[in-house]
Amino acid sequence: MKHFLQVAAILSLLVTLPALAGGDADAGQGKSAVCAACHGADGNSVVPNWPTIAGQHTAYLERQLGLIKSGARPVPEMAGIVPALSDQDIADLAAYFSAQTHKAGLANKDSLDVGERLYRAGHAKTDVPACMACHGPAGEGNPLAVYPALAGQHAVYLEKMLKGFRSGTLWGEGDESSKIMVDVALRLTDDQIKAVSDYIQGLRAVDE
Repeated sequence: MKHFLQVAAILSLLVTLPALAGGDADAGQGKSAVCAACHGADGNSVVPNWPTIAGQHTAYLERQLGLIKSGARPVPEMAGIVPALSDQDIADLAAYFSAQTHKAGLANKDSLDVGERLYRAGHAKTDVPACMACHGPAGEGNPLAVYPALAGQHAVYLEKMLKGFRSGTLWGEGDESSKIMVDVALRLTDDQIKAVSDYIQGLRAVDE
C-alpha cells in the first residue's frame, strides 16, 4: 500500500493541468443539450449507468473530454459527439457542469462497513490503498492532481468502471491517474468493488 501512496503523491506533483482556453459557464449551458440525454440537464444523471458530472472539477472534465476526443479513453457512446467539440467547447461545457450542484445518493447499509473500511483504510493484506488518499475523506477529489470528486456517484457506474480497470478494457496509456486505478482494481474482488461503490454513492461533500 505504501508503494501506491508514494506513486500517488509523486503524480499529484507532476501532473500538468490541461492548457485549454478559459471556459464560460453560460456558453457551456447553451452547448449542453447534447449531454443532457445521458448526464441530465444539470449534470445529475438519472440513469445509474451514466455518471453524474454535476460539481465535478473543471480540470478533470476537460482532461477526460480531451482523452475521449483523442481516442486515448474509449467511450463508444461519445464517439460521435466529442470529435466535433473544439477546445473552447470543451472548456465551456466543463465550466458549466462543474458549476452545478450534484445530488448525493444513499449508501447500501448491507455493505456499509466493508465499503467504509476500504475507502478510508484500504486493505493491507492485498496492498490496496485507501481511496481517500487520492479522492479525499469526503470524496471531494483533488483538482490540482486531476483526481475526480466521487461523492454521490452512482454505485452502478463505479462498479462498471472498477471492473473495467481490473479487466484491462479501460484506458491506462497516456493517463497516469488511470494507470494507478488499473493497478488498484487488480487487487479488488467483486464483493469489495460492490461494497466500496455503494459506500461512495452515499458520501456527502464537506459543505452539504
